[in-house]
Amino acid sequence: MKLAAVGSNCIDFYRNLNGGTPFPGGGPVNMAVYTVRIGGQSTYIGHVGDDANGKVMRNAIEAKGVDTSHLYTKPGRTAVTQVEIVDGERVFGDYDEGVLSDYCLTNEDIEFIKNYDVVVCDLWGKVEGQFKDLKAAGITTAFDGADRPDDPECQTAMPYTDYLFFSTENGDTPELRAQMQRYAARGPKLVIAMLGSEGSLCWDGKEFHKFGIIPCEALADTMGAGDSYIAGFLYGITEGFSIEQAMEKGARTATDTLKYSGAW
Repeated sequence: MKLAAVGSNCIDFYRNLNGGTPFPGGGPVNMAVYTVRIGGQSTYIGHVGDDANGKVMRNAIEAKGVDTSHLYTKPGRTAVTQVEIVDGERVFGDYDEGVLSDYCLTNEDIEFIKNYDVVVCDLWGKVEGQFKDLKAAGITTAFDGADRPDDPECQTAMPYTDYLFFSTENGDTPELRAQMQRYAARGPKLVIAMLGSEGSLCWDGKEFHKFGIIPCEALADTMGAGDSYIAGFLYGITEGFSIEQAMEKGARTATDTLKYSGAW
């Protein structure tokens, strides 16, 4: 499986860990790293600043085996998110998007993405308006709406998204299932809801599929759990797994991520 991850990246700065610790991250970056970890290939396409954090981000991504040929350095600040860990759960603070504020894909980027099996972006990736162009180019698309799938960014990308992901803490309810069916009616082939400790739910246009979790004996940090689920699921579905097998691959990949601090 070859994944193209585009858009948002950021330094997750953990304020209460060892007096302040920076971890490279951001949803698409995380997905690219996890894809390599589970045996796939990936590229990350985006912008970093010409500051120290930009060098940290680039060096860290490259060290994980992710292609960075379309990671561009721009004058300015690399994006930073303030994070605290409270009882093993991440709590987000201020976010400075820096050089990502005016990010967009170039025509050259889109041509490059054609070499990959699937392209993925998230709610903060800035390229939701270009999903129409990606689909027109024959590219398989995935979008992570996080816990805000009704935000304009996700709604804009939705008609041109093959695999739509979002997360909710409300569990598997009739309201959730109706919501997933509404989203699928707008275009996605598969709609996947990540339910935290309850696992995940997928609507394929005809029926629902449900998978639980792979228990984690020593929870360190939930940062990146959803991103790793998405990477695992996309790996599985691209490699020809059944939906249930892809959901299990996502769950196993997520559990591995729960065992350490930081996304990776």
